Amino acid sequence: MQEFIEGVDALSQGFDGHKAEEAAALLQTALTLCEQTGGAYDPALGALSEAWGFSTGAYRVPEPDALAEAMQSSGAGLVQLDGISVTLTNGAQLDLGGIAKGYAAGRVRTILREAGVTSAIISLGGNVAAVGKKPDGSAWTVGLQDPDRPEAYFGTVSIEDACVVTSGAYQRYFEENGVCYHHILDPHTGCPAESGVKSVSVVAQDDTLADALSTALFVMGLDAGAEFQKSSGLSFEAVFVTDDNTVWITPGLAGRYRSDRPYQILE
Repeated sequence: MQEFIEGVDALSQGFDGHKAEEAAALLQTALTLCEQTGGAYDPALGALSEAWGFSTGAYRVPEPDALAEAMQSSGAGLVQLDGISVTLTNGAQLDLGGIAKGYAAGRVRTILREAGVTSAIISLGGNVAAVGKKPDGSAWTVGLQDPDRPEAYFGTVSIEDACVVTSGAYQRYFEENGVCYHHILDPHTGCPAESGVKSVSVVAQDDTLADALSTALFVMGLDAGAEFQKSSGLSFEAVFVTDDNTVWITPGLAGRYRSDRPYQILE
């Protein structure tokens, strides 16, 4: 997705053409999802990601002054998009990492369909997307990674022409003075989200939506995330794994989720 990020960067330089238009559309989607999630997903946390070293690999816990400065340069409110022209104020930096892989998966699915493909499975790390059903007509089965044992699965979910996107504290983190700091930052605090969940998997038809919501629901936590799923009007289902290893699924996954472990269905 680097080319799309470059496209967004090019907008403020007057770059015209398909890349700029596509990047602008992606950014507009990101800004809309930020508003819909109350800022739990935010595409303008580049300064915060840099302060923690997640964007550079130079991991560190920022000093309070550095964190405060990064907070001043973070947030979608510092982004103005007008057509294919974007303005970033107060040193803001875009970070489309929470949405770009989902967008890419969706584009791949579209290209495959346009080529006449009716059955396919696509895996992009924590993003799995399906075109249609399996060749034998049955649903695809997608394993959900165990946050405590990433080489294993704690359950599976069946999908048809849909996607599954997972965000988890185990995916990218560093340790300092015996404390683990993961990469999913809470836009409201500037720090790794402490919401009581270890991972969130989102099942949806829209890959871009699922990618953004997996991050947003992780930041929200179980209670707020479950309420959002019921009241947002957005079409998706979710699987939450809380810090005490309880698995919770939204009602729409009843009959599609399978596991040897006990789980709870949200009301």
